[in-house]
Amino acid sequence: MLEHLELFFRSIFVDNMVFAVFLGMCSYLAVSKKVTTAVGLGAAVIFVLGVTVPLNWLLDKYLLQDGALVWLGPEYADYDLSFLSFILFIATIATMVQLVEIVVEKFSPSLYNSLGIFLPLIAVNCAILGGSLFMQTRDIPNIGLALNYGISSGIGWFLAILAIAAIREKIRYSNVPAPLRGLGITFIITGLMGIGFQSFGGMLTGDNEPPEETKTPLRRPKRKKKLKRRLRKTKKQSLITKP
Repeated sequence: MLEHLELFFRSIFVDNMVFAVFLGMCSYLAVSKKVTTAVGLGAAVIFVLGVTVPLNWLLDKYLLQDGALVWLGPEYADYDLSFLSFILFIATIATMVQLVEIVVEKFSPSLYNSLGIFLPLIAVNCAILGGSLFMQTRDIPNIGLALNYGISSGIGWFLAILAIAAIREKIRYSNVPAPLRGLGITFIITGLMGIGFQSFGGMLTGDNEPPEETKTPLRRPKRKKKLKRRLRKTKKQSLITKP
């Protein structure tokens, strides 16, 4: 349970897709002008990541890894299909995105029209593919943690686009200098938010090293003892130098 909680909060705050690794910036900047469209796209990203990451975990575990086909028989133990990772991951993502597009068009035509071309472009969103690739490189041990990682990464991206959309709606009424209006001030705010999210870096990383033994400070010798030692040294030196 603790492992799930740690992965959940780390994926949202510490390893945020936008503020930590800067993935999905194209949709983040283009669809963050209104909160309503940001919420719709963020929910779609959560769903796609929550479905594709565990599915791609199953593909990686039982098909793509070196020796993953051993369940078919011992003669398939030497097969390595890891070179097909990108193709199969993108195929899984594209299938889920098409499903999301059909559902949104059916039940919310206004949201479908407001998202426009960016809804089908989730299929090539680097944050979606990055979730599956990070899952693969981090060697997530089971499908439960893979599902946790997909949903929490989607929530992190959702919080990022929701925050910038709310700020951009309010900043319209502010006196922003002309050269910084539009994407200029958005990039500056994104950088500041990224610095703020970096402060969560130590939230889950405690210091596991044992505390060092406190050294008792040495007592300073008294002045009289120091003077006696100096006198002894000078006497010895004078005796040595005499012929």
